[in-house]
Parts: sequence; C-alpha cells; structure tokens
Amino acid sequence: MTDNYYADLSPVSTGVAGKCPRCGRGRLFDGYLAVAKGCSSCGLSYEFADGGDGAAWFVMLFVCVAGVGSILGVEVAYSPSYWVHALIAIPVLIILPLLLLRPVKGVLLNQQWKTGAREGRRQS
Repeated sequence: MTDNYYADLSPVSTGVAGKCPRCGRGRLFDGYLAVAKGCSSCGLSYEFADGGDGAAWFVMLFVCVAGVGSILGVEVAYSPSYWVHALIAIPVLIILPLLLLRPVKGVLLNQQWKTGAREGRRQS
C-alpha cells in the first residue's frame, strides 16, 4: 500500500487562499465562513476544524486599533466635522472586518491542522 505524499504547505498561504491545509488545492470554505465537510481534492475531513471565536477576536482587535487610529489621525491632522468622521469610520469599521474575517479564519484553521491542535478533553 502506498500513501500519497503531500508537501509541507504554509498555513498562511493556504489559509489566506481558503485552500485545504494538506494538499493546497481543495476549498476550505463552503460559504463565506462555513467550513466545508472535507477536501474535494485529497479527501481530508475537516472535522478537526474548530474556528471558535479566534478569528473574530483577532480581526476585532486589529480593526479597532486601525479604526480608532484613523479617526484620531484625521482629527489631529484636519479637525473635520462629525460627518467626515462618520464617512471615514463607518466603512473602516464595517468593511475591513468583512474583508479580513475569512482569511484570518482560514489561517487559524490551517495552523490548527498543521500543529494537530484539538479540543482539550479529559481522559477517563
């Protein structure tokens, strides 16, 4: 019996692309954030995938810093009226998380597979 050999892929490159952590070809996501049942290319089951709140937490942390930083930067540099702040803050605080959530979740799930991280369970 011969086992297929899969190259050691980077969790960052496969995660950002939303690809399978083992072969790098199949799709990791079935929808925008819904994880597929398994890889259509190599057959890897994605039962290990437990995204939890990790991706949301990292994205929220980054976007809050970027959003507040951009608002403060504009205020210090130009002192615009409130509607200009709303015009800048709303897209930054809504669009940026939507753009970042899927790639960050993909990276975390690919890293989880690569390191073999599983949910902690008590042995009996």
